[in-house]
Amino acid sequence: MSECGSCSGNCSEGSCQQENPQDQRIKKALGRIKNKIVVMSGKGGVGKSTVATNIAVALSMAGLKVGLLDVDVHGPSVPRLLSLQDAQPHMERDCMEPVAWSKNLSVMSLGFLLPSKDDAVIWRGPVKIGLIRQFISDVLWGDLDFLIVDCPPGTGDEPLSAMQELGKDAKAVIVTTPQGVAIDDVRRSVTFCNEVGNEIFGIVENMSGFVCSKCGNVENVFGTGGGEALAKEVGVRFLGRIPMNADVARAGDEGFPLSKLGDHSPAGEALNHIIKPLIDLAGRLQEQKGGEVDSSLPESGDTTLVAIPVAQGQLCQHFGHCEKFALLEVDNASREIKSGKLVDPPAHEPGVLPRWLADKGCNLVLAGGMGARAQSLFTENGIKVVVGAQGGDPEEVLKSYLSGSLVVGENICDH
Repeated sequence: MSECGSCSGNCSEGSCQQENPQDQRIKKALGRIKNKIVVMSGKGGVGKSTVATNIAVALSMAGLKVGLLDVDVHGPSVPRLLSLQDAQPHMERDCMEPVAWSKNLSVMSLGFLLPSKDDAVIWRGPVKIGLIRQFISDVLWGDLDFLIVDCPPGTGDEPLSAMQELGKDAKAVIVTTPQGVAIDDVRRSVTFCNEVGNEIFGIVENMSGFVCSKCGNVENVFGTGGGEALAKEVGVRFLGRIPMNADVARAGDEGFPLSKLGDHSPAGEALNHIIKPLIDLAGRLQEQKGGEVDSSLPESGDTTLVAIPVAQGQLCQHFGHCEKFALLEVDNASREIKSGKLVDPPAHEPGVLPRWLADKGCNLVLAGGMGARAQSLFTENGIKVVVGAQGGDPEEVLKSYLSGSLVVGENICDH
């Protein structure tokens, strides 16, 4: 007989049915996370941490609750990429709070815990595995739409441990650069995912062409199309290309996410294309669970002003191209509509509608289709957005929301 540590008594090896307490905490934490995405690459230096960080930021700016977990023990770069080098998590005796980058994005990295940024971490595999488990079991992630995990390059301890701890429903986003020497290594990441049994959500081709800041011409420094060709070869989704330009390098050094560059920068456009399938994934899972949405109203104030885009008297599926907006005032206590009116929107230009509705005191938007960047702008203006609402009379749509019976479908807006 030998004591296994999982229970207070002695038992034969393998016969103890009681789960390890840390395993219980891991299971409980993961049960509150809807989607788990592991960003990985078989090749170092491909910009994997930049991609992981900006995916997390873009999803959070689209109104989703996101956690970003940096498990790159030997080179934790996420704190610098988000200008959080001096941040420290609040720690209790048996738990710690992740660092808040925004109200929708929480971050944890070993970089927050090192006494000096110059300290070398000289750990063997079991210690690194223990840290990854602790970052899941003991960090207060709460309810998340996405947990984005930034792994170091290769197919060793950290990616393997991350996949094993997160479970078979965790999906991989694999990052590569276009040239053949990178593709050869990244192909091993594809094999890795196949062998451990986790789905590859898609492949990102980073550093795909250099954009001249003077003339806008694109030079394919590392070639182009290698990531897309690999995706086609192995039968997975190609998420898109991110070009190089001076803004991308400066954003990383200054801790200023690419998402802040806007839709119309080459990198911003590429990032919107990449996160669209992830936002759709969140929507599909919600649809599979009945599509019911959080029908809460703002906690402060007596009333809520709700905006609904309208075309031909019905909710418009393309937010930026509606004919009018229905502005409906709701009494927060009774959850009844007090008044409503139709107003003409300003000319459709990037960023105009979020500012215009914010100036009118809008607190909530119910929409059919809306692009990720528009969602992020509303979030920045303190306006809650619900997308995927089906067509109908705007007052009836709002009544469904207030009664908790609004069912949403796919966000059909791709831009």
